[in-house]
Amino acid sequence: TLGRNWRGSNRLFRYSLKKRSYLGPTSMDSELSLIMTNLAKVQKGSFAFDPFVGTGSILLTAALRGAQTFGTDIDLRVLRGRNPNENIVSNFQQYGLPPPELVRSDNSIYHRHFRKHLPLFDAIVTDPPYGIRAGARKSGSRRGDGEVRPVLEEYRYDHVAQTRPYAVSDVMADLLNVAAMTLVMGGRLTYVIPSMLDFNEEEDLPRHDCLKVVSVCYQPLQTELGRRTVTMEKVKEYDDRKRDEYLEGTWVNGPQSAEKVANIRERLIEAAKKKPGYEEKAAWRKQKRKETKEAKKRAKLEGADQGVNSKSPNSNDDSERG
Repeated sequence: TLGRNWRGSNRLFRYSLKKRSYLGPTSMDSELSLIMTNLAKVQKGSFAFDPFVGTGSILLTAALRGAQTFGTDIDLRVLRGRNPNENIVSNFQQYGLPPPELVRSDNSIYHRHFRKHLPLFDAIVTDPPYGIRAGARKSGSRRGDGEVRPVLEEYRYDHVAQTRPYAVSDVMADLLNVAAMTLVMGGRLTYVIPSMLDFNEEEDLPRHDCLKVVSVCYQPLQTELGRRTVTMEKVKEYDDRKRDEYLEGTWVNGPQSAEKVANIRERLIEAAKKKPGYEEKAAWRKQKRKETKEAKKRAKLEGADQGVNSKSPNSNDDSERG
């Protein structure tokens, strides 16, 4: 049944990530997905979109609420999954949900992938990449000249397109602009943004002229790090002639605000280095990683040797019979 009741003993646990067949390092936990889809007012009959869909955790929660779901991602390998039994669609099938519509596309050039002249989505719910566990990417060559080599026809089916780094400031500017362009009037955008102690909600949250901030929920994760779940609502029609103006006005304080949500992984490492005993702990972790890697290598070699030895008696018997 779509639009399910989450109340009751163990009902939320049933949808835990531990129960799913396909996960990734950035899969959103079911509790936060539930909160985000609630903030975005996802309900039965809604059309929900996740432009950074990953393994589809947020869309699955939207589908549980009865929404029609659509997701895009630039990483084709994530969209395809590991195998026919471990992919985004298999997670939906596990709970008897209709599969989402999935398209490999780049949110930085949404206007080149899809029609943009009419609002489409009731809700956009997403967890954009910030480089803590997975860096953001967009289409293009990493070569200095920007040249993209053509792909021969026989390689097109399995081809993974070239990508290059996608600055966090641009990720957020493009996300808000796509939301303003594609949400119906009154539709909502809900997203997660990590931040450190120097983050000021009044000055450092990204903005858009067509969207108003409805709520900001803060969750501390570490002493220096937390994340904010931000909900915005479309209150003004999008004017395509102002696209550049919209993008330029995303950050109130310009690069200074954008920098506070960029390079967070590096900033966390710098903060950790200032704590007593950091060097000793870092050396211990490095040694443990080395030992684990060597142990896995030995186990793999031993497994291969056992496979060879198990075949050897048969081959000897055959030669004796001959």
